[in-house]
Amino acid sequence: MTTSADQPLDTSPLKTSLDTSPLDTTTLDTSSLDTTALNAALPDAPPPRRLRDRPRDDLTVHDVTVHDRTEDDTRTGDTRPRNTAPPTEPPPRPRPSRSLPRALLSLVRPGQLPKNLLVVPLALLDAQTAPQGLAARTAWAVLLFTLASSLVYVLNDLSDRHRDRLHPDKRHRPIASGQVSVSAALALGTGLALLLTAAALYGPVTDWWPIAVYLALNLAYSRGLKHVPLLDVFIVAIGFALRVVQGHLAGGTAVRGWMLVSVFSLCLVFVLGKRRHEMTAGGVSHRPSLRGYSVPFLDHLIALCAGVTVITFLLNLEESVGAPHTDLAILGSAPFALFAMARYLQLLHVDGDGGEPTRILLRDRAMVVNFLLWALLLGGTLLAARY
Repeated sequence: MTTSADQPLDTSPLKTSLDTSPLDTTTLDTSSLDTTALNAALPDAPPPRRLRDRPRDDLTVHDVTVHDRTEDDTRTGDTRPRNTAPPTEPPPRPRPSRSLPRALLSLVRPGQLPKNLLVVPLALLDAQTAPQGLAARTAWAVLLFTLASSLVYVLNDLSDRHRDRLHPDKRHRPIASGQVSVSAALALGTGLALLLTAAALYGPVTDWWPIAVYLALNLAYSRGLKHVPLLDVFIVAIGFALRVVQGHLAGGTAVRGWMLVSVFSLCLVFVLGKRRHEMTAGGVSHRPSLRGYSVPFLDHLIALCAGVTVITFLLNLEESVGAPHTDLAILGSAPFALFAMARYLQLLHVDGDGGEPTRILLRDRAMVVNFLLWALLLGGTLLAARY
């Protein structure tokens, strides 16, 4: 049997389902067969597929894509093309990169440079008299440590550029973000090293062994000691204690033990607070030494070092302030010292703002007002004791 479309037709289902008069299955003229009866006799056969009213050759790919829908799509009003992908959002625009000079300036972290101003001039407080050239030598010591710390920042960023890309904040640093190439950073580090060598050899400060120790410790720190828990924070705190020693050597004054311990423990508080902020903000993947810490453990260490800082600072006042103003200096300084430590712990634990200790010391209003009032009281007391 052949259909009007000249296609072979299997007549076995028709022969089985139609129990009527004998039908010649050799040839079947479909023109005499009722279409309705044929459809009823073949319930499992799919209905003939029509491509609208136009021949196949006239249909383009767009027409097939648009009109190849089911009746359910027409009833629900879904007129979207079947084979088209949903529109994708345009890629985000990259952040505008800084110019190379600004990126190089950011690499030496100018916001961290006031650390030298906060620590080194402490030697001036122990100077009973003002020898000739004291201010110039102290300023030169600040310059030496500024160059040394800038060199250390460049070396650290070069060493940590792969890990910094995993941190939510540090990934924007110049080397990690690609704004400064490795070759440009090496050139900057070489220039800083040459300037530091010239300033140390030809400057007014002849005793600069604390800077040499500082550079040696930080070189070992960058080469692997920064991955050792506890040792990493102690090396950073020792760097600040070396600043104090360099300031006293430049001023020709003796280093007081209690003041050195107070500065060392205070720097431990800040470094441990920064580690705690890193753990809560970015996890431990970007700094291997953080695997040796936990937030409760860091909290205990910070509280311990904070107590040592306040006690040793008051003991230093007892040595440096002469009678009869010793009690006034200690009793007057105790509330300010405790408030400063409590305020930092509040910002660290309550506000979660411990990533940049220098910014807290210089920009927090409560901290700045507390330091100004404290400086007036302590400065007046020291002047009264000496004159």
